[in-house]
Amino acid sequence: MATLSKRRPENLPGPFYVDSSCIDCETCRILAPQVFGEDRIGSFVQKQPESAQETFQALQALVSCPTASIGTEDRLDQQEAKASFPRKIQDNVYHCGFHSKSSFGAFSYLILREEGNVLIDSPRYLPSLAEKIKDLGGIRYHFLTHRDDIADHEKFHQEFGTQRIIHEGDLSALPEAEIVVRGNEEYLLAEDLLILPGPGHTRGHSTLLYKNEFLFTGDHLAFDPKRERLIAFRNACWYSWEEQTKSMRNLEKYDFEWVLPGHGHPTHSHKEKMKELLLACVSWMESR
Repeated sequence: MATLSKRRPENLPGPFYVDSSCIDCETCRILAPQVFGEDRIGSFVQKQPESAQETFQALQALVSCPTASIGTEDRLDQQEAKASFPRKIQDNVYHCGFHSKSSFGAFSYLILREEGNVLIDSPRYLPSLAEKIKDLGGIRYHFLTHRDDIADHEKFHQEFGTQRIIHEGDLSALPEAEIVVRGNEEYLLAEDLLILPGPGHTRGHSTLLYKNEFLFTGDHLAFDPKRERLIAFRNACWYSWEEQTKSMRNLEKYDFEWVLPGHGHPTHSHKEKMKELLLACVSWMESR
């Protein structure tokens, strides 16, 4: 729980605050961008909520915070915010919420499919979240983009009998994986699910393309809303920037409308615009 005595002095006075345990994962700034801002240390309340919608978004950020660094001076009912997850993004694609500290607050996602649902990366395991997912049809596949964001995979496996999927390059982090992707060729998991190996951030990083529309990118690719561009994280490349640049160039062969990252902002646009943004990102990466 957030501690009022550790409230950061940068917080604007009012009921919501961020304390000094913040790890600067950006979760709150993505979920409630009007309320939470950033400085060199981490997040803080830049504006207290002024509407019911802003209050609800701030509470969604509070329950999703991986380090429980967000608090309120008075007890506010969090049940509606908790019940809002998994939160629909579009169609049958959902954001799970309840980010995990062990994944440095990475986003995780759920695809609802008649052939079996897919969990992408891992939220915190909570019985209430598991019950909601059970009501939505459970989990068949658990796709892990890379070694950093596996979090509570074992608990979800025990609950749902998931088939965990990871690339061989990161297999040491999940040696019990039921499905191992090998090499650098695309892997057709199902007619609507295509795994694209993308070494760079880690040796075994991969992305998942769903219906040529939704690209789940892990730590490979995200959106910068301030500059309105797609980006890669040069300072968080743990394996090879050169390989990551090649992997990014490989994405030029595919069409998608959504970029849904583990870290960084998601974005949505038409396929032609996405291609344009991706080409600009590759050009920038090649110049680094």
